[in-house]
Amino acid sequence: MNPKSFTFMSKDGLLLLGRAWMTTYPQPKGMLYLVHGLGEHSGRYDHIGKTLKKAGYHLVGFDLRGHGLSEGPRGHSPGFSHLMDDIRIFLNESTKYLGNSLPKFLYGHSFGGNLVINFGLRNHIEFKGAIVTSPALSTASPPPKTKVMLAKVFGNILPGISFKSGLKQDALSRDAAIVKAYQDDVYVHDTISARLGLDLLESGQAALENAQNWQAPLLLMHGTADQITSWTASQIFAEHAGDPVELHLWPNYYHELHNDFGSENVIQKMIGWLNQNNDG
Repeated sequence: MNPKSFTFMSKDGLLLLGRAWMTTYPQPKGMLYLVHGLGEHSGRYDHIGKTLKKAGYHLVGFDLRGHGLSEGPRGHSPGFSHLMDDIRIFLNESTKYLGNSLPKFLYGHSFGGNLVINFGLRNHIEFKGAIVTSPALSTASPPPKTKVMLAKVFGNILPGISFKSGLKQDALSRDAAIVKAYQDDVYVHDTISARLGLDLLESGQAALENAQNWQAPLLLMHGTADQITSWTASQIFAEHAGDPVELHLWPNYYHELHNDFGSENVIQKMIGWLNQNNDG
């Protein structure tokens, strides 16, 4: 069965698309709220939604503004607060389809992992725990100085000006079929605006500087062969956050743990962690 689609409106009037994979368990165990990565969309997590359904969990996600089937200039947000507001509205709107009685967990990948961590630092009492994979807290290698300079120069004066993200597509997964599917996906883009680029750099640093304030249970996973985001930054975050964080490093895995060879082990790790941290 395909996920159920729904739409909702952002504070500044953009129509955003949501997708819900709803379990048929007589008594669902909980719900996982998905925030996807830069340039992609929530539809790429269909296999995770189907697996979670069989395990008794709802998965609900949405296409970020400027991504997938949601409105907005590609790869742009007027400010980081808009993204935080979008997530809050998404959580509220999802209760119309999934109810409000089940344990709630956040799930973010890459840029979405950055967003989930920053949202969690601000709103830790509103959910039971979080799963974050390959968060964009820092890049795997230093970004080109010219791109950083452009982001800083134009981020405020011409925030909507866009550039190529420079994403290494062949570094997403060791599975060539996954890379090909990504390249052929008409809803994927490689654009990032100056404002979003600057916000991404600053929010990653802010998350690392405030890691000690993280409070909810967190499963933080990263591949040690990730060439896109820094697994050592995840390690630093986990060390500073302390007891609430379970850090799991996957040797030789690329950026998209859930799409790499052995992804079934990654997804089962997620389900096992959910079961252990769920008293619903």
